[in-house]
Amino acid sequence: MTKLVVVGMGYVGIPAAALFADVDGFEVVGIQRRSERSGWKIDWLNAGKNPIGGDERGLSELIARVVKKGTFRVTDDFTECKDADTILIDVQTPTDEQGIPHYDSLKEASAQVGRNLKRDALVVIESTVAPGTTEHVVKPILEQESGMTAGTDFALAFSYERVMVGRLLHNSTQYPRIIGGIDAKSAKRAMVLYAKIIKAGLHPTDLLTAEVAKVVENTYRDVNIAFANEMALLCESLGVDVYKVRELVNNLPNDPSNPSANPIRNMHFPGAGVGGHCLPKDTWLLKYGVDTYGRFTVDPQVMVKSRQLNEWMPTHMAELVEEGLQEAGVKVAGAKIAILGVAFVENSDDTRNTPSKPLYELLQARGAEPVLHDPYVREFEVPFSKDLDVAVTDADALVLVVKHKDYVKMDLAQIKNKMRTPVIVDGRNAYDKVKCERLGFVYKGVGKPR
Repeated sequence: MTKLVVVGMGYVGIPAAALFADVDGFEVVGIQRRSERSGWKIDWLNAGKNPIGGDERGLSELIARVVKKGTFRVTDDFTECKDADTILIDVQTPTDEQGIPHYDSLKEASAQVGRNLKRDALVVIESTVAPGTTEHVVKPILEQESGMTAGTDFALAFSYERVMVGRLLHNSTQYPRIIGGIDAKSAKRAMVLYAKIIKAGLHPTDLLTAEVAKVVENTYRDVNIAFANEMALLCESLGVDVYKVRELVNNLPNDPSNPSANPIRNMHFPGAGVGGHCLPKDTWLLKYGVDTYGRFTVDPQVMVKSRQLNEWMPTHMAELVEEGLQEAGVKVAGAKIAILGVAFVENSDDTRNTPSKPLYELLQARGAEPVLHDPYVREFEVPFSKDLDVAVTDADALVLVVKHKDYVKMDLAQIKNKMRTPVIVDGRNAYDKVKCERLGFVYKGVGKPR
């Protein structure tokens, strides 16, 4: 049996552990801190239950199967690393308000792994980090705590995940994998490992190139969303629908006859804000890596301004709420605002960096009485309700931040009858403006004519 330890039972670690545990010849142990917030996952997973909520096709069945098979278990004991052939580190790497990464969890995990690391083991960092982190932060800790040398006594690699909530298993198995090794031998060992679960291509490179690729990949998407958001604001001013503009822009075909001049466009969706664990911080991780380890100063204005625009979108939502209320003859002070969606993405329970939180705080600061609702989320730092009636009854505005299927299917005529003031602010193009206005709503939407 090959023993594999996965440190961190979150959105990356759980699917990775379960997938490897389903491969013949693998024994997989997950390590999770018994913290007040996340310790409950240990008992859930050991009982074969899936702690990740929302629509995650196949994950619950996979976890139940590998636990029943006896190839997957979870503990808080790092001594499980002593006889592990491979260790994956999947802990969170958040950034603060200044864009500085907080590596407390990564450093602690690296130290614990180092103290319990056996000779010839393979350590893979899957957590997203600033370029240079594996070489300058993780490697020294592993070497100091183990008394061994990376590349000689143990293998070290960085291989980033491309998961997305709602598609965890699909993305983990169907997307190509980038594998950066501290040396060619480390990269090769990691490639042999990931070939067990990944059906797409494997692409070996060095540590730094792999780290840069990860944060550039997400920064690229963040910049493109910012472009869409900026176009939405322009369209609001001009009195046209940005979604119709997007449809027309994106109808350019894929033309393989001349790839260098291919006309295809892929304008992204604008919206109420950008959340999740990766996009809100990876721009800052990239900048931090360049600022810390780069050989000369660079002022990356495009990606920084894009990030700032995306962070500002909840403020625009608050402006639309106030505008809608004013049109309905209601002051924002004292108005009950039903905010639909606490998760950052549809049909998920993932609340990391959700734009609903700053929107909630902005509305509170303007004197409103916001109420959060979400059908999937288990817990959140701000009070919220799972009862839709509680949220919408006597509300002066309905604000859609997350396009959960439950919200798309709502009977708006019934919802209107429960509200005190019929105002809708649509942050995800979930509702038809004309139909809403026919029902008697004041409708405001991101990228819609104002």
